Amino acid sequence: MDRKLKVMVVGGGGRGHAVSEKHEESEHVGSIIVAGGDDFTSYERKKEVISIPCGMRDHVAICNIAEAYRPDFIEFTQDDAVAGGAGDMLREQGFLVLCPSRKASRFEWDKAWARRFMARHHIPAPDFSVFTAQRRAERYLHGLYADEPDAVVFVKAAGLAAGKGSLKAASSKQTMQRIRQVRALGPAGKVFLIERALFGREFSGTIIADGTGEYRVFAYSTDHKRALPFDEGEQTGGTGATSPVPMIASAIATQIDAYLFGNAMDGFSDEGIPYAGALCFNGILVKDDESPTGYMPHCIEGNARHDDPESQVVLPGVQNDYTEMVIAAAIGKLCDITLQHDGLYRVGVVGVSRGYPGDYRAVIGKRVFGLEEVRKEFRGRVRIYGGGLARQDKHWYANGGRLFTVVAEDKDPWRAFETVYAAMARLYIEGNNLFWRHDIGWQDKEFLLARG
Repeated sequence: MDRKLKVMVVGGGGRGHAVSEKHEESEHVGSIIVAGGDDFTSYERKKEVISIPCGMRDHVAICNIAEAYRPDFIEFTQDDAVAGGAGDMLREQGFLVLCPSRKASRFEWDKAWARRFMARHHIPAPDFSVFTAQRRAERYLHGLYADEPDAVVFVKAAGLAAGKGSLKAASSKQTMQRIRQVRALGPAGKVFLIERALFGREFSGTIIADGTGEYRVFAYSTDHKRALPFDEGEQTGGTGATSPVPMIASAIATQIDAYLFGNAMDGFSDEGIPYAGALCFNGILVKDDESPTGYMPHCIEGNARHDDPESQVVLPGVQNDYTEMVIAAAIGKLCDITLQHDGLYRVGVVGVSRGYPGDYRAVIGKRVFGLEEVRKEFRGRVRIYGGGLARQDKHWYANGGRLFTVVAEDKDPWRAFETVYAAMARLYIEGNNLFWRHDIGWQDKEFLLARG
């Protein structure tokens, strides 16, 4: 790699910004194109970074950007772009691409197929039923709640729903309401699942795979999906994350690797589906007296790409040359890579427009204050990743729901918590229209306090 590479990242938001930052750190990379990135993603970077507005379902536009810039390597990070097969199209055109094929990414874009895949390959998961008709679901629920009046379930859209297609319910009436909400998502909710709720410690785990069965595991993290503190309120795309997970010691990590990642990779191999790219499991540790660790990991859902906001707290800790690693995955050579992490604790808080995940249109165009001041005051301790920010006349404006992720890093988790909220306190949207959760990392705090 003597010549400096041009890298293209497909997918914006905080995740796309974080991935582009890892490529920027590589000595092999000279410039980066972020298809779908916001204005903050390309602002005052160390190397040339170009953000290009692009819809992730517009696969022709994605291919046109690649044709125009002729990158040496393309990495996909966004679910719609992966599911639509744009990666396959670019590979056929001769580009070097890291992206699961459309066939492999069915693990994310068809949750009914994914659950059956998990059952075939012994990946622990919730009990589930698949429906296409509301009346069949009504009959199922009548029987369920007659036998178990206190049953808790999740209604899930089988298709892609921007992280908002999984709704909790605790009665027959509430479940029917949730079914109507999922069906209102359009094609994503035409097929839906009703799953029995599992209870335990949730986590996120991501691997990078190279299509030969070889894979490497990133540090584990915790996502916070609900809009309100202590996991109340509506489902969102993610309001914050922490990494690593203090509860996941080596024995539990070995279990997760074997039951989730290992069985999944063996399953793809057995079914003749090469898997190359990122694969994320949103999992849960369920108490199990027969397990040597006292827990059994289960898969809540799988994603055929890096997660957001988990990427913003996981990827900064990767000590490898990230570009070398993902190119090795793209050409089936991960066998030569040992993934290394720096061991720092990171907590990321997502700043959102007031009203998110509902109607936040009134916030669009309002001025955002404090971003550049925070970058200067907390330099070396805090990173800010853009998600929905626009720049005009040297000022920043809200241009989406999830606007940015502020990430603090420290050897001491308690200092990281203190730092991230000190930074968040410096940020503001005119009219008091910035919202964030004040309890990100609450499960880690409880574990650390109990451990002493």
